[in-house]
Amino acid sequence: MPGPALVVGLGNPGPDYAETRHNVGFRVVDLLATRAGGGRFSRHRSNADVLEGRLAGRRVVLAKPRTYMNVSGGPVANLAKYFSVPVEDVVVVHDELDLAFGVVRLKRGGGEGGHNGLRSVSSSLGTRDYLRVRFGIGRPPGRQDPADYVLKRFSGAENKELGFAVDLAADATEALLENGLEAAQNRFHALSG
Repeated sequence: MPGPALVVGLGNPGPDYAETRHNVGFRVVDLLATRAGGGRFSRHRSNADVLEGRLAGRRVVLAKPRTYMNVSGGPVANLAKYFSVPVEDVVVVHDELDLAFGVVRLKRGGGEGGHNGLRSVSSSLGTRDYLRVRFGIGRPPGRQDPADYVLKRFSGAENKELGFAVDLAADATEALLENGLEAAQNRFHALSG
């Protein structure tokens, strides 16, 4: 029987960041927690909030680092070690500037595209070869600095579609856990943008 998968949503802690684009990974993991039985996250010594449950017929550890985005790799690596999760079973859910709003893409490995959270995770795990659920937030308008843009709330129009997009990202994460990367890509890349 396979060990647990570790599904980590990236974001920043605290109410000031809760509704921002950068925290969409937390939103997806919160929805997955509801689907996994709806328990409460508890503080783990790895400096993350953790919920253990079952998704797609498989044991999962859902996690939200309690650190800021740019140093979230430490908690991810500590959780993988604590729960004996090999890197191929680590799934990171994150916001993605290079995808249009609401587009969901799955992949293993690759670059970080300037995403400081991914850079921290790659550095702490010692590899880029983990699974990613990429949630499109679009490019900033005009000449707005991407670092400012990711810390802004979604627009009114985006908020109307946000629930559907988060649901789609959670569905894609479950398919990834149940059917593997290629099958999940084939299904969800056609559905989303």
